[in-house]
Amino acid sequence: MTADNKSSVLAIWLSLISNIFLTIMKVFIGLWFQSEVLLADGLHNAGDIIATIAALSAMRISKLPADEDHPYGHGKAEVLGSGFVAFVLLIAALYIGYHSTLALFDEPQTPSWIAFSAAVISTLWKYALYVYTINIGIRTNSKGLIATAKDHLADVYASLAAVVGIGLAFIGRAYDIQWLSFGDAAAGIIVSLLVLKLAVEMGKESFDILMEKTVDQEKLHEYTRLIEAVPQVKRIDRIRAREHGHYILVDARISIPGELTVQEGHDITRVIKKSIMDQHTDVDEVLIHLNPWYEE
Repeated sequence: MTADNKSSVLAIWLSLISNIFLTIMKVFIGLWFQSEVLLADGLHNAGDIIATIAALSAMRISKLPADEDHPYGHGKAEVLGSGFVAFVLLIAALYIGYHSTLALFDEPQTPSWIAFSAAVISTLWKYALYVYTINIGIRTNSKGLIATAKDHLADVYASLAAVVGIGLAFIGRAYDIQWLSFGDAAAGIIVSLLVLKLAVEMGKESFDILMEKTVDQEKLHEYTRLIEAVPQVKRIDRIRAREHGHYILVDARISIPGELTVQEGHDITRVIKKSIMDQHTDVDEVLIHLNPWYEE
């Protein structure tokens, strides 16, 4: 296992253990002190446990080499894992929003310093996990790990909203400001909207990759520039590239002088492949189709 793979697996395991601990802490304290936003945040973390296990499984599958049934590799397993995380976030957002809205019509509960402290700890902990995980995810170009990091970011929003909501409830009780006493429930609604936005963005990204959406134009221009730098290339007839999980597949149709031999054409394709893959480590395969070109 490479150093990057070890770092990715460690980040996922830290995420899983943290989510289990935070779920137990927030659900228990949320129920005991009747804090809607902390309870909702804890249930969100419970969903994260499932999502993290899915991400870990997807990462393991995505690293498997290509085989007869999957000649392009298993990279899209991570995309499926990312999509599952987005689905879990969507369910969590709807759940949090529903129960927080119901809480607005009940008598506000007495805020608790223990619940407030739990929310602060969760905010700091999750932010540290987000920074750690997103850095490794970007370095390894792991869709599953980046999705997990974004899930941590959603938890930061949720926990921060809990801090603000419970804090407002304290202020409302201290100064007898009735509407501030509903800060806990109102914060839960804000959390649900933030988590919903994140879920939609992650889901769209996963859907685009599964539907073989092309990579951004800047990357295509880079591949084009490298191909055109080869002297024998007279014209690029077509170039395409798509993400396949944590790596990219490139295919191009190029025109070279028709009088060149098969061996010479083969050597040109090898130069192009090496040039692209040396400059872009996230490219796993370059397929080149040669067309004959003649002076008019």
